[in-house]
Amino acid sequence: MLRNTTLIAPLVAWTIAQLIKFLLDAASKRRPDFTRLVNPGGMPSSHSTLVSSMSIMIGRIYGWESPLFAMASVLSLIVLYDAAGVRRAAGRQARVINRIVEDIYRKGKVPEQRLRELLGHTPLEVFAGVALGAIVAFSWPVGQ
Repeated sequence: MLRNTTLIAPLVAWTIAQLIKFLLDAASKRRPDFTRLVNPGGMPSSHSTLVSSMSIMIGRIYGWESPLFAMASVLSLIVLYDAAGVRRAAGRQARVINRIVEDIYRKGKVPEQRLRELLGHTPLEVFAGVALGAIVAFSWPVGQ
């Protein structure tokens, strides 16, 4: 498994994305938040980094015309769409629901339970994730 570059390169790319996210968040808030190492959302999209790196590694190893590359690309596009579309919309809905819960909580009628708002990504965050994934995948040595 440690020799499987189709697996290792995307995992390294994902780790780099999570570290960048952590460092950017720590710099902007002037304090480290270690949950940023595993939580979704933020710049760059680690989901986008992971799937784009995986697809590129498959293309490099098995060929750009291979059914494996086609399948990986289709699955990657689904993840990219989800990251920028569905999960981003869910994050916006969570923000609105949190405001409603906060209003109700202030009136003392319900205990406050907040939803995670940072779920999805802006198109720029997705693009940055794809770019990082591509950089890692094209830089990774491919041995036969």
